[in-house]
Amino acid sequence: MPEIRASRDVPTASRLTVLELRVRNHPGAMSHITGLFARRAFNLEAILCVPDPGDAGATSTMLLGVADEPRLEQVERQLEKLHDVLAVRQRPDLPADYFMGLLRPAPSVAG
Repeated sequence: MPEIRASRDVPTASRLTVLELRVRNHPGAMSHITGLFARRAFNLEAILCVPDPGDAGATSTMLLGVADEPRLEQVERQLEKLHDVLAVRQRPDLPADYFMGLLRPAPSVAG
């Protein structure tokens, strides 16, 4: 069996950061946005995307692992250039376990 080695580009230690994006809500928008993270080797730990009532936008909250601040700043600038992204901001007020609080156990099926 061949030996598996970690890539040099993959960060070994990272902190979790919450980003909030205001995005256009149409098919393919999240694919474009998440593709940017994939091309830059960011690990998206969680994504929550909720349509905004009354308009064609949505709010997307993302939890990602960041090894260094300059890379985070760079990806924020690149996100702002995407047509589907209307606004980007960090959410230091939301703890990384914010997403865990949104999970609900599936209802049990009697039977």
